[in-house]
Amino acid sequence: MLHTATKAAKEGGGVLQKYFQSSLLERRFKDDNTLATQADEEAEKRIIEVIKQYYPDHAILGEESGHQDTGSQYTWIIDPLDGTQNFVNGIPIFATSIALVKNDEPIVSAIFNPITNDLFAGEKGKGAFCNGQKLAVSQQQAHTAMITIGTSSRTEDKDLVRRYFFHAREYVKSVRYLGSAALELCYLARGGSEGFINIGTNKWDYAAGVLLVQEAGGVITDFQGNPWSFNQNYFLASNGTIHSELLELAKTAANSIKG
Repeated sequence: MLHTATKAAKEGGGVLQKYFQSSLLERRFKDDNTLATQADEEAEKRIIEVIKQYYPDHAILGEESGHQDTGSQYTWIIDPLDGTQNFVNGIPIFATSIALVKNDEPIVSAIFNPITNDLFAGEKGKGAFCNGQKLAVSQQQAHTAMITIGTSSRTEDKDLVRRYFFHAREYVKSVRYLGSAALELCYLARGGSEGFINIGTNKWDYAAGVLLVQEAGGVITDFQGNPWSFNQNYFLASNGTIHSELLELAKTAANSIKG
């Protein structure tokens, strides 16, 4: 299963690489006002072809093609291009993201950035890796910590992001918005950042990355510190060391809305 995920991610990434900074790239806006290109569609088609070669009976949930329900307990969740806005603007922070979920629990994941040639992969209970090197979250504390934030395109979510940015420096050293939740979770798992705040993104944005964080020793909860479940798309992920500070930040951001 892991072999299939990594093979599909790399082949999907090959499609993206072909279109990156190409004059052939055409963009369009979907009904929800999010951006899509023919690169997204071709990459997802290729990813599904690879998966179906090995697991024809498994279900598929793709950002572009929707849900193909086969009745299987296994579902492949696919984001063929996470970071579309970056991609179309020539910014190399994007990736293919693939997760295999069994009964609402990610068990295999692969995330591939074809520009940096970084392949992040993990399997439940067997660790997380980047290009074959085992990953572990950092041990940095809040006063040196960097966090990132991912959000949906909804107005209320974007407003909440602004509140997090406004208050973040009370709790951590720095905050970034990179525009690719999948890679932001990878960077947390690798120890490149210390926290990630997910505000309303879709399953295909975070499905693969959350497994990597968990396998690298990270912590994921809801905004109140309760155990996180896969269908919750508002959550805090961290190296564990700064998690209490993220919870305080979440409380402050929420109270600023009420005020």
